Amino acid sequence: MTAPRLIQLRRPPVLVRVEGRFVPPGVSLAEVDARWAALCAGNPRYFDGAMLQVLGTSRNGHGGVQVHVQECSYRFYAVQKPGPRGPELDPPIDCGVRSLGVKAIATDGTRVLIGRRSMQVAFYPGAWEFVPGGGVEPGAVPAEEIVRELREEARIDAVGPAVAVALLHDPVAFTWEIVHRIAIDGSAAPEIGWEYDEFRMVTLAEMPAPALLAPVALQMMPIAERVLARG
Repeated sequence: MTAPRLIQLRRPPVLVRVEGRFVPPGVSLAEVDARWAALCAGNPRYFDGAMLQVLGTSRNGHGGVQVHVQECSYRFYAVQKPGPRGPELDPPIDCGVRSLGVKAIATDGTRVLIGRRSMQVAFYPGAWEFVPGGGVEPGAVPAEEIVRELREEARIDAVGPAVAVALLHDPVAFTWEIVHRIAIDGSAAPEIGWEYDEFRMVTLAEMPAPALLAPVALQMMPIAERVLARG
């Protein structure tokens, strides 16, 4: 597993699309299909749609970065976690897929929106994290996608556009995440859906204990500190 990485951004990242569809080399497609069927049997919410896989990143100066992406089937990403019987009986199948995602520090200026993930999600079930977050579908604009995720996950709207502030690598969830700053109305009441069991608006001093946070939330804490310092 590679180490976490964090790249500060002063302007939005540029997505460089590689043509074709990514198929992992050196991996048994029969094993992938069997594991995928087992995952779907355990969680009917799984859906084998198209996603963007990150082939690599490169800085392009002046606080920017290029993210080279290629379309990929979600199943190649999903099977990289252990199967339903655990890592000994169902070890992960490393397809080399690193999904492109979006996350945000949604804030009213002094507090941030966090949520406790439900047990139905693929990664970090039961852990607290910053809300919202999600994958970037082919053809989507990341800054628009994260605003849509905020509306979908918490049923609240952003106050103004999302601004990209960092790119981070989450080695636990096999993702590269474009992290945004989003202004929200702190009096808005988030609505619970299937992805989260609880929402809170908290100051950073009121965040849950580190042991209760998803590892990616710990990675995002310095970003949240900088966002709140801006006011």
